[in-house]
Amino acid sequence: MNAPAAAARLSAVLFDLDGTLLDTAPDFVTAVNRLRAEHGLGGMPSPAIRATVSHGARALVRLAFGIADEDRAFEPLRQRLLALYQEHLFAETAPFPGMAALIAALAARGVRWGVVTNKPNYLAEPLLAHSALAPPAAVLVCPDHVTRTKPDPEPLLLACARLGCRATEVIYVGDHARDIEAGRNAGMPTIAATYGYLEPGETVADWGADYEADSVAAIARILFDRFLLT
Repeated sequence: MNAPAAAARLSAVLFDLDGTLLDTAPDFVTAVNRLRAEHGLGGMPSPAIRATVSHGARALVRLAFGIADEDRAFEPLRQRLLALYQEHLFAETAPFPGMAALIAALAARGVRWGVVTNKPNYLAEPLLAHSALAPPAAVLVCPDHVTRTKPDPEPLLLACARLGCRATEVIYVGDHARDIEAGRNAGMPTIAATYGYLEPGETVADWGADYEADSVAAIARILFDRFLLT
C-alpha cells in the first residue's frame, strides 16, 4: 500500500459495482449455469464463476464454453447470458454486509457517494434502485456515458464533474486492478476491496492501491480514521 496523507476535504466516495458495492455473483452463477444447461453442459462450481465476475460477460462466456471472442458462437452466447442474467437480476444480489450502514454514516457527515462501473446502464441502474441504499447514489457512470472505460480515467473524471468536485476530494473503491489503475490515472486516492471477486493467487499488493480493505468495516475505518477525523 502507498498510504498518502489524509485529504483536506472529502466530498465523495465512489464505488465499483460488482464485487465492491453489491454481491452480484450468485445471480451470475445462476445465469452461467442456466446457459450451460441450455447447451447440454453440467453446472460449473460457484467459486470459479465468482472469481470471474469482475472481468465481465465476455470473460464468463470464455470460462463457461472455452471459446475465443472471434468464434461465431461467442456473441450469441454473450447476449443470451446477459438476457438470462437480466431475468433474475435481483434474485440473490445484495449489498455487501455493512454497506448500508457505511452509506448512511457518510451521509451523516455530508459525504456523497456514487458508482463508476463497466456494467451497462440498463443493468446497473435497476440494480442500484433495488439495493435500496439510502440516501441513493448521487452519481452513476456506466460505459454508456463515456467513450473510454476503466482503466481510463474518463468515467471517474465524469463522475467528479457531475458531483462538482475535484478528483483529489474523492476516493475510489474497487475490487479489480483496473479500478485502482483508473483511480490513479484520475489522480484520486484508492482503496482495494480485497473481499471482492479476486482470482486465485491474485496479488492485490501489485495493484498499487493506497489502501486495502478486507471488509466494508475496514473501508469505514480507513475513511473515518484517515479522511473524516473531524
